[in-house]
This record gives sequence, C-alpha cells and structure tokens, in this order.
Amino acid sequence: MKMGSEKEREKERKMFVGVVWNCAAELKYLLTALLFLCSLVTILQFLPARFTFSASDLRPCISTPTAPTTTLTSTAAAISLVEDKNTTTATTNTTINNSLDSSPPPVRFPPPPPSVKRDEVLENGIIKRAFNPIGSAAYNFILMSAYRGGPNTFAIMGLSSKPLHVFGKPSYQCQWVPNNARAEDDPEELQNQEPILTTGQKILPDWGYGRVYTVVVVNCTFSSPVGGGNAGGKLLLHATTNGGGDTNFNSTDTIEALSETNEDLQHFNEVFNSKPKYDYLYCGSSLYGNLSPQRVREWLAYHIRLLGEKSHFVIHDAGGVHEGVMEVLRPWMEKGYVTLHDIRDQERFDGYYHNQFLVVNDCLHRYRFLAKWMFFFDVDEFVYVPKKSTVKSVLDSLSDYTQFTIEQMPMSNKLCLAEDSGKSYRKWGFEKLVYKDVKRGIRRDRKYAVQPRNVFATGVHMSQNTVGKTTHKTEGRIMYYHYHGTIAERREPCRQMVNTSYLTVDGTPYALDTYMREVAGFVKRFELKVIGSTLQRTRQ
Repeated sequence: MKMGSEKEREKERKMFVGVVWNCAAELKYLLTALLFLCSLVTILQFLPARFTFSASDLRPCISTPTAPTTTLTSTAAAISLVEDKNTTTATTNTTINNSLDSSPPPVRFPPPPPSVKRDEVLENGIIKRAFNPIGSAAYNFILMSAYRGGPNTFAIMGLSSKPLHVFGKPSYQCQWVPNNARAEDDPEELQNQEPILTTGQKILPDWGYGRVYTVVVVNCTFSSPVGGGNAGGKLLLHATTNGGGDTNFNSTDTIEALSETNEDLQHFNEVFNSKPKYDYLYCGSSLYGNLSPQRVREWLAYHIRLLGEKSHFVIHDAGGVHEGVMEVLRPWMEKGYVTLHDIRDQERFDGYYHNQFLVVNDCLHRYRFLAKWMFFFDVDEFVYVPKKSTVKSVLDSLSDYTQFTIEQMPMSNKLCLAEDSGKSYRKWGFEKLVYKDVKRGIRRDRKYAVQPRNVFATGVHMSQNTVGKTTHKTEGRIMYYHYHGTIAERREPCRQMVNTSYLTVDGTPYALDTYMREVAGFVKRFELKVIGSTLQRTRQ
C-alpha cells in the first residue's frame, strides 16, 4: 500500500510539471502583462494632477475588442455626414453635439502687457529712472443723477476720486446740446438752439469725510434759459483732471448727465410753478445691516402720524431692507406714504458711510420742488414737539429761515422700568426705553430741516450751501429722542430693570422721561386705523 501511494504521488507531480511546461508561453505573457500594469500604476503616481487617470479612463483599454471599432466608426460616420450637405438627420446632429460638448474649452491667454520704459544711462553718466503707470486708482467721475433746478440751471450729483480733489485742481464744464429743431418750431426759439457752454461750480458737501471717493455736486447755471423750442436736449458734463494724478496728462471725460424731452420740460414747469405736493418730506440716509423690523415699524407709524397726510418718506436701501423690513414698508408704500430706492450698487465705490452724503443730495434735488420742508435724520431718532404745539405751528414760526437744526436728547438703549418686567416684550421700543441721558457740557450732534428751494447742496447734520438764514435756537420748540443702536438689534432691548426717577450708570446720569411712553397708545391706534392689523405679528 505504501509503495502504491508513492507511485501515485510521483505520477501527479509529473502531470503538474507537464501541464506547466505545456503552458509556459501563456504564463510568460500573463506575467509580462502583470509587470506592465504594475509599472504603469507606479508611473501614474508621479504625474501632475492634470494627467491623472480614473477607472473610467482605463475602462476602454480593458473592455471588449469591438469598443474601439465602434467609436471610430461612429466618429467616421459623423464626419462623413457633416461633409454630405444633403444628409441631415437627428442622429447626425446628436453625434456632432456630443463631440462638440466633449471638446475642451479654448485656452484664453491674458492680453499682452503694455510696453515698459527702461532705465537709461545718459551721456553725462546720470541714470535716468523710468516710471510706468498702469491701470487707474479711481474713477474721474461716477454719475448718480442730474436734475433741472430752473429755466437755466441744473444740479449734477456724483462721486470723484478724493485725492484728485484734495491734491489736484479738477474742473467742470457744462454744455447744453439741443436736439434737432423741427420745422414747426417758433423762429424766435430757434435762435437759442445752438449748443452753449458754462463753467460748472463744484460743491464738496461731505466735509472731507470721503474715503477713496468724495461727493461732488456740480451746479450748472447758463446765461439764459435752455431747453425751449419744443425739441428737448442733453446736458453734458466735461470733467477735466487738469494734471491731477499725472501732470503729463490733462484728460477730459464727457458724460451725458441728463437727456430731456419737451414733455419732461413741461412736467418740470408744472411742478416748478405749482404749490408743493407735500408739506413735509423725509430724506433718509442709507439703510444697511440686519435691521429690526419692529423698530422700523414703530418709527414709521410714529412719524407718519406726527407729520400728517401731506407727508412723504423716501427710504434708501443700501442692504438693510431685508424681507422682514420690506413687509413693514409695503403697506405704507401701498398707501402712498413711502418711496423705496434701491441704492445697493453704490457699495462698489468706497465712500463715507455707504455714500450717505451722495444719497441725501440726490434726494434733495430729486424732490426739491415737491415739498415745502425737507427733514434729514435717522431711523433711530424720533422728532417731537411739546404737547401744546404742533409741527405746523412750530415750522410756521420758523418760516423766515431756510434751515433750522434740531436738538438731540439721547436715550438709554437698555434701561427700562421695573413695572414692565415680564411684559416688556409686548411694548414698543420707545414706549419702554424711558431714561434720558442728562449729562451736561457735551456737544451733541444735531439734525435739521430745510426749505429745499433755497438749498444747493446738503449734508448729514446740516447744509452749508443755502440762500437765507439758519437758526440753531430751537430748544424747547422742536427736539428729537435718539435711541442709539436699537435699530440694529434683533432682540429685546430691556436689559436692566430699574424703579427710580434718577440714577447713574457707568458714570452717566439718567432721568426718567415718559413723554414717548404716553403717546405710544395713540400711535398704535393710528397704525391700526390706517393699515389694519397686517403688522401685528412683526418680530424684533
């Protein structure tokens, strides 16, 4: 049995060797292929990322032998069908589109750089250094708007490079270019239809607060009325640098500031010669940030009630009118009390405080002949007059002045009465913030109102470009409560509850002032009467 088993094992060994020997050629091919694949994988690890292959890239190499033939046949068929102008089928279009979609996008190279001046050695041995200006640091002029101010005068609002105006002497010329006259025009009018030029008077109203850009108001006053003859015309502004920025160049940019039709002129004349549509118009500064819809709601309802039916509010959205604030504005817009301007594009240009000086000057000239008085203050400030007075009586007493300023009364933005504990969230902001800062000897910012027909340019706290008198002696007649910072807080403002009429917090004395608390109920009822309950669920 032992001898038999040894013979069987010997026989199996010879059989295995025989099989291996007979398949030696196939094994060589297999080992060679494995060695090649391993080498290929090793090389791919050292190639750049753009030469990386995925499994899908290698799939055609290990798929059935008919796959390459099919791809070539399809491509050849597509090419032949394109060349044959008489054969156009859906299959052909699909093949061509697929081949175009799979082609890599064309490589776009940047434009060649400008020629560069090189340093050179002069005959006397001096090395003359070269300077190569490239690009532009700031625009010469950024037009926002232009408005007619009378038969022969216009105002143009824009931004310009601040260094250009601080260190240079740019100048402006205004040109009126009439449109083509018509045969039926009055001959006496036609003689005034030649283009005319005048020197533009620039006003810089932002008190040097500008950043990269400063605000420029250009007044264009021609020697005689322009725009007659039933043809209309264009106002051009020629902005000249006068060597500012580069003394080798005196560049002039021409801007079409205004295009006016005969219908536009007729509409202006109607407004210009009529009684103002509004008694009071509010020009708001730029609104930005995550504003509280509830605070905006309170501010609008209070001031619309205060200023009355013949008032209007112009709001400027620099990013602060999100959906919650828009829901507050919408019912008042539908009632005709509010106009909203989207000015978010001005954020491209780095000016002071979201370009608010530019915005208020645009508002001044846009609505100049539509209002008897124009107010300038912020949405965390509440104007008030004493109980025995009205806004009309106070402003009638100031009618001899072009401008008056308004005294500020700063309020605490966190102190509330202890009796409101647990229910303060149901009260409005100006209803529960009742402690006034009474620290003496501090110069506080003032806000103001103007009769806009007598104002050429304006600012944030007052105008310095008026015709007529200005008074600051308005104490006791008209003031404003300032709830600083509350408009940008989306939370309950009461953070310290107190039960006293006088206290000092962090070195600042505060006194109880309940005037605004007392009028809150009247304001709420007014809102409910005018726009209904649509804003009852407004959130902080």
